[in-house]
Amino acid sequence: MNAVTRLRNGWRKAINGGGCGSARRIAPDVSHGTILYLEDITVSFDGFKALDALTLYIDAGELRCIIGPNGAGKTTLMDVITGKTRPDAGSAWFGQTIDLLALTEPEIAEAGIGRKFQKPTVFERHTVLENLELAAAGKRSVWGTLFSPLTPAQRERMDEVLEITRLQGRRHMPAGALSHGQKQWLEIGMLLMQDPQLLLVDEPVAGMTPQEVERTAELLTSLAGRHSVVVVEHDMDFVRAIARRITVMHEGRVLAEGRFEDVQNDPRVVEVYLGE
Repeated sequence: MNAVTRLRNGWRKAINGGGCGSARRIAPDVSHGTILYLEDITVSFDGFKALDALTLYIDAGELRCIIGPNGAGKTTLMDVITGKTRPDAGSAWFGQTIDLLALTEPEIAEAGIGRKFQKPTVFERHTVLENLELAAAGKRSVWGTLFSPLTPAQRERMDEVLEITRLQGRRHMPAGALSHGQKQWLEIGMLLMQDPQLLLVDEPVAGMTPQEVERTAELLTSLAGRHSVVVVEHDMDFVRAIARRITVMHEGRVLAEGRFEDVQNDPRVVEVYLGE
């Protein structure tokens, strides 16, 4: 039984008696160790193939780095996973039960996939704590969230996220007063408040100081295991510091995959990317 058939069988079991709306509330089955299946994904824009029959698998608890030259298709890949872009062909599964191509962007987020863009997006006039509370609020209004009491579980989770992001001492500081790196960590913390199983992070260290880069490496490494983390990055020193496994993309396809040392010495990678 191939991967697609196995996934479809799991999907049929998941939706027995319900549609897509119920499927997104079912935790993905990762008993086989893989949390994200992308097979033969093709995306074309005006005849240009941004993704060309791309196949990629991400394991549960894995930290994967994705690199490649500009135009390799990295952003389009993230867009497909989060539902922003619909592929022309291929299949995308979250665990063995959730067909990502059948869900909307909000449903994909509810299913357990969080995305952090390159530029941090935080509520700058609100404190760090308020940002975390708003992130955990879901569909409640901003004012309703800020003026309703926190539950003990919410307080405990916020304290945990503050410790993970090392923002404990800045909990009452307006987010706008944070450094660039601290805003990045706060946004990661806001995603963590939603407890995603898969976290997509786009160029997290762009514009950071060396000290912030080091701290970000520690942060993302600490998340692996409890979460699956996919990092798109151009800074090769940073990639070397955190990577367990690297995927190199070129012209919408996977060019090479493996440990940093293997990828670094691959003549194809040197030619199209590392050797530039």
